[in-house]
Amino acid sequence: MRRFRLLWLIAAVIPLSLYASEPITPIPQTIPYDIAKAAVGKKLFFDPILSKDRSIACVSCHNFQHGGADPHPLSVGIEKKVGRMQAPTVFNAVFNFTQFWNGRAKNLAEQATGPMHDPLEMGMNTKLIEQRVNNVPRYRDAFHEITGRSVITLDDITDAIAEYEKTLITPNGKFDRFLRGEIPLTPSESRGYGLFKRLGCASCHNGVNVGGNSFQKFGVIIPKKWVSQTNDRYALTGRESDKNVFKVPTLRNIALTAPYFHDGSAPTLKDAIITMSKHNLGVRLTPLEIDELIEFLNTLTGELPLKAITP
Repeated sequence: MRRFRLLWLIAAVIPLSLYASEPITPIPQTIPYDIAKAAVGKKLFFDPILSKDRSIACVSCHNFQHGGADPHPLSVGIEKKVGRMQAPTVFNAVFNFTQFWNGRAKNLAEQATGPMHDPLEMGMNTKLIEQRVNNVPRYRDAFHEITGRSVITLDDITDAIAEYEKTLITPNGKFDRFLRGEIPLTPSESRGYGLFKRLGCASCHNGVNVGGNSFQKFGVIIPKKWVSQTNDRYALTGRESDKNVFKVPTLRNIALTAPYFHDGSAPTLKDAIITMSKHNLGVRLTPLEIDELIEFLNTLTGELPLKAITP
């Protein structure tokens, strides 16, 4: 046990010493999780019984062929109801400091219950969720092995889904390998990264998830009005200063997850860069600068967890 703790201590200290000069740190190769619990969580993630009309599952809005995000500008739920927000990627969500665009869920398990109870998404209630899952023998057997109980609760269900989502990390992107000293960036990728830091992008998009670790105002330099109803921080706090304040999204696998922003209003990565540079940085980029930023952002695409995302 002492040796195990020592190895974890070394693993925690080495990245700090190697990457302290950079605002971004590599995604770890693996993180610990409960295999049995993640296995049943995976089944639930793909199972449409968690939606009222059995038409959608968690994976419906977190498309693994689309970077773990939703290809629709706004997510579509039961009975083709259109939601209020664009579903962000589930890949690497375990590294976010809070969940949802406005941070209303403190962890992955708490986040999992939100869509199930939302009338625009899965349209369920706790009693019906528990009833349906308890009526499936394979779930009863699996949870009995995990919990030792014969009855499955909502907390068991969301805990299992959250454990599965821990497996959805995408390490070994080109930029991670660059940070570890394994490969170089191309000249254009390197210039793009330099620009990313000089412009101030890295002041919000930093850390292991290149974002996901703070709340920031969208339109801090030039205010931007939104045409859709949004769940910003103001919706939670009622503070005027929290209007248009959202959790900074991760830039991991950003090249795969169009459209962009909480309302899906930017159809391409180029559009997103132009909007952000104008409204949050107050600058107008040249076409070459945009291209080089995109070159850098492409290096943030990591290895997909193929075993985890295959039904």
